Amino acid sequence: MDQTNRFEIPKELRSMAEASFDQARKAFETFLGSAQQAASTIEGRGEAVRAGAKEVSVKAISFAEKNVAASLDYAEHLLQAKDLTEVLKLHTDYVQNQMRSLAEQASEIGQAVTRAAMDVTKPK
Repeated sequence: MDQTNRFEIPKELRSMAEASFDQARKAFETFLGSAQQAASTIEGRGEAVRAGAKEVSVKAISFAEKNVAASLDYAEHLLQAKDLTEVLKLHTDYVQNQMRSLAEQASEIGQAVTRAAMDVTKPK
């Protein structure tokens, strides 16, 4: 391999990054548990509003979980990259996948909000 294209992370820096990565994953899991618990408390209010809000909040939490997991996976893969070419490929793949995911997620949230608004305005 050409020495000018060699990409190496020092062991100490890699260890620190991996420890930070583990802490970030644990913090996210704690946050997610709290968010899911908060979403479940919404259920005590108006039937139509509750159903719509629950659908939107469940989707939003699910999307947040997927997006953070994808970001953490990306960071983990970057830590294992062997050269700059691999870093660039990982970045390109990550950005493309996230753009596609975000577009799909925005569409799903929009549809859920529209359904919720229609359900709330339906005559009883």
